[in-house]
Amino acid sequence: MRQSVTPMISYEDAAGAITWLVEAFGFRETTRIAMPDGSVGHAELETGTGGIVMLAQPTPEYRSPARHAKDCADAAAWLAVPYVIDGVHVYVADLDAHHAHAKAAGATILGPPEDTPYGRMYRAADLEGHRWMFEQLPDE
Repeated sequence: MRQSVTPMISYEDAAGAITWLVEAFGFRETTRIAMPDGSVGHAELETGTGGIVMLAQPTPEYRSPARHAKDCADAAAWLAVPYVIDGVHVYVADLDAHHAHAKAAGATILGPPEDTPYGRMYRAADLEGHRWMFEQLPDE
């Protein structure tokens, strides 16, 4: 079954983000459409547990959350909180292995693996400051 909601994320350097997301989070690139200037107009990554994330490099004026926070006190304040306020939730098969791999690949870990009333999860930020929450795939 196709997922009913697909996150679409913008990156200043979408090509670099694809490489990083594949390495750090174990995603798999399935689609990439290059624009005439060489930027990525559209890409799709599979999460490994049935999910898809779409991303692109929208305009030269786009600023990632991390870069925006350098120039804006309000953005810096909300990024100082270690929670996923705006972000993407992804189920993974082995949370602890995923966390160890992401940390070794340079992900900013916002919260270590922990058991919560909702399941086992951890929080991370990617190379441009987008926030991700990874949760252990529930037994079915």
